[in-house]
Amino acid sequence: MWIQSCAGIGYLFGSISPAIKSSLNYNQRQIAKLGVAKDLGDSVGFLAGSLCEVLPLWGALLVGALQNLAGYGWVWLIVIGRAPRLPLWAMCILIFVGNNGETYFNTAALVSCVQNFPKSRGPVVGILKGFAGLGGAILTQIYTMIHHPDHASLIFMIAVGPAMVVIALMFLIRPVGGHRQGRSSDGASFTFIYNVCILLAAYLMGVMLLEDLVDLNRTIITVFTVILLLLLIVPIVIPISLSFCSEPKEPAEEVLLPQPEKLEPGKSEHNANEVIFSELEDEKPREVDLLPHSERQKRIAQLQAKLFHAAAEGAVRVKRRRGPHRGEDFTLAQALIKADLWLIFWSLLLGSGSGLTVIDNLGQMSQSLGYDNTHIFVSLISIWNFLGRIGGGYFSEIIVRDYAYPRPIAMAIAQLVMAVGHFCFAMGWPGAMYIGTLLIGLGYGAHWAIVPAAASELFGLKKFGALYNFLTLANPAGSLVFSGLIASSIYDHEAETQAHQRHLYAQNSGALFSGKFAQDDPLKCEGSVCFFLTSMIMSGFCIVAVVLSLILVYRTKIVYANLYGKSRS
Repeated sequence: MWIQSCAGIGYLFGSISPAIKSSLNYNQRQIAKLGVAKDLGDSVGFLAGSLCEVLPLWGALLVGALQNLAGYGWVWLIVIGRAPRLPLWAMCILIFVGNNGETYFNTAALVSCVQNFPKSRGPVVGILKGFAGLGGAILTQIYTMIHHPDHASLIFMIAVGPAMVVIALMFLIRPVGGHRQGRSSDGASFTFIYNVCILLAAYLMGVMLLEDLVDLNRTIITVFTVILLLLLIVPIVIPISLSFCSEPKEPAEEVLLPQPEKLEPGKSEHNANEVIFSELEDEKPREVDLLPHSERQKRIAQLQAKLFHAAAEGAVRVKRRRGPHRGEDFTLAQALIKADLWLIFWSLLLGSGSGLTVIDNLGQMSQSLGYDNTHIFVSLISIWNFLGRIGGGYFSEIIVRDYAYPRPIAMAIAQLVMAVGHFCFAMGWPGAMYIGTLLIGLGYGAHWAIVPAAASELFGLKKFGALYNFLTLANPAGSLVFSGLIASSIYDHEAETQAHQRHLYAQNSGALFSGKFAQDDPLKCEGSVCFFLTSMIMSGFCIVAVVLSLILVYRTKIVYANLYGKSRS
């Protein structure tokens, strides 16, 4: 969780871009190109996924920390004039390299934790991704405490702070054996962490609102920041208490995941069971999947017993399958030919991409509706994003644990919520910014708790790093199309139309006002019309994403029934 708190530096780009813009005399279009480089660095994690498979996790974390330090450190030296100014393309590379360090933090933390807690993937992924979403708000509060008149110091903090934290903790991040993690106290431990997360989010929201509305002195801000750091440290009481108050081992704990040493003697038998299971999937009648749960399990057990008996007597020659079935370990190449992976990818692209479009354009959206202070909405959507990730992992885990129903149904619900949020933005009603920010933040955040857990369930944990980093490509792809092409084009068109109307009005009012309007008025759009069409298009995309998620739910019902049906019964 502490490392993931440093994995949200990309959310601070809006805070450091003014310093870069003023010191290097960039225009808004050049800053937008740096923003695209930032999004690509945050999402292109193939190298991180590959290194996590060949290096120990501490090695991958060290590479990420060095990238973060080198990329943003060089940018800081350029901004303060200690290093020569570079062309725009080189600055884009530095921003990409610096922000790409996040992918190593994300991959190492997620890979180790889903292996350590294979029976609690939803809550674990939700908590970790939640802290990544809240990282920007945490770093902003720390910077507020050590505020320096030169805003370039924030770039220095982004370069040095995460690298120091990761290097200090990198040897603690490792798989420790999932069979040892099946404790009866896990439920209470996760409940405690959820309560800490909710308290942390509420505390940050209250502090941000107070700092925004009231001019606080340095002492009070320092006290607020110290309390924040204490809240971040509180979860350590769980491993400490479990270390000193060890529970008696139960037989059920040892069979959650088999010991590697115990697998060797029965390896051939294990492979035979896998082949029999593969043959069972191929040979069972289709109507078996439509039966009630208890009857279906009975029929499957009967068919499996017959296959075992026939294979033992040589009456049936069991086919060895060509590749893994869903729910087993896939390589990225094997997963890429599966329709389920592409359903997840396109559903994520439409849902998450539309949410990122709102996040990237939130300042202009609030200004177009007449709000002067845009920072409050940026802070609010960070909090809702955090709570969406926490809640998405929690409620999706209830769905799969208690009902053995496919986890992607939770993604469909999140996308439906986002469709309503986009519609609120389009209407521009009073208070629509607050409602839309709430719904989009929750829905967008939920995606990043649900998708990694679902991918690990459908395609296994062995190559999870590569699979996760492939799916994250949906984020910049959606942002590039939706924000870079659709939203910006429509906004510029509406702004030009309004500027032309103002120019005509100025001409009719007299030549004196005509010159004033032509020189002083920037190209700016006002009113709900600025983002009406964009928001309606985004709402439509979310509806399409809902349909894709429901198709995935239909296709994976039997997989989740096999994964979670037994534990439920």
